Amino acid sequence: MLPFHYAPGKIGAQEVEISISHCGICHSDLHLISNDWGISQYPFIPGHEIVGTVSAVGAEVSSLKTGERVGLGWQSNSCGACEWCIRGMENLCPAAEATCVHRHGGYADRVRANMRFVIPIPEALESAQAAPLLCAGITVYNPLREHGVNPSSRVGIVGIGGLGHLAVQFARAFGAEVTAFSSTPDKEEEAHALGAHNFVNTRESKALREAAGTQDFILSTVNADQDWGIFIQCLRPTGTLCFVGVPPSPVSANVFSLISGLRSITGNPTGSPYRLREMLDVAARHGVKAQIEPFPMAKANEAIEKVKKNKVRYRAVLAN
Repeated sequence: MLPFHYAPGKIGAQEVEISISHCGICHSDLHLISNDWGISQYPFIPGHEIVGTVSAVGAEVSSLKTGERVGLGWQSNSCGACEWCIRGMENLCPAAEATCVHRHGGYADRVRANMRFVIPIPEALESAQAAPLLCAGITVYNPLREHGVNPSSRVGIVGIGGLGHLAVQFARAFGAEVTAFSSTPDKEEEAHALGAHNFVNTRESKALREAAGTQDFILSTVNADQDWGIFIQCLRPTGTLCFVGVPPSPVSANVFSLISGLRSITGNPTGSPYRLREMLDVAARHGVKAQIEPFPMAKANEAIEKVKKNKVRYRAVLAN
């Protein structure tokens, strides 16, 4: 059983304490539990897709009130003074503090964070469905915004899973023509229900050939190796292949195909507090919802094992 955690001691002047009602389980949690990234400290409580109510505020906190429903994502603090913080890109701050790295996270009853990273949750969003948006949602929303996806865009989403099912919904909300790329043909009907206009079975070479030169922006949400050259061929001139999923092997590409079509390969992290607020507002207004499987917090270990085996469609959420 994972222990509950309550941060004792006097609350910081700019801190907010959240009484947790829901916390999503992210694949990043699995890596942190196993210390795959070499940054975990034990004893360790994971969790960074947190929804709850404000239970206490520091002396300098005026933007949030006790009892207000709020969310907290991957990041809990930043320096507030570097170039990136000043530019409103706190997620790129070199001194950024993650919610459950070197501190206890959301598989708990309470958690604390800097007030700037505690985001009010719109009334239209249910708490259990809002929790995954605070990491999975912003992870796919931020690159769509950073790369200017709009109603004239043709957007491909690689993988219809925990990240991909949200990416399809956001891209459709932006008015783009959305193509779902998946190696699971059984997901075609669901992809269309989520908002995809087109579906490409990546196990069919003919379907991939027909998709050549059709996409302005392709967002890869999968954590598996692919023939990335094929997806680059699917890009139109000036198109971009963007990674938010992390394949285990290095990504290689034919540079001539990049040069000849002014194409690019990039990656994207989570978003700033401003972008989080914007994303939640868009989700509330356009009905973007995470598909979840709920578990009581006491069954966190059971839920983690199910996520490890990819038996959850598409996000597990713990509830106190």
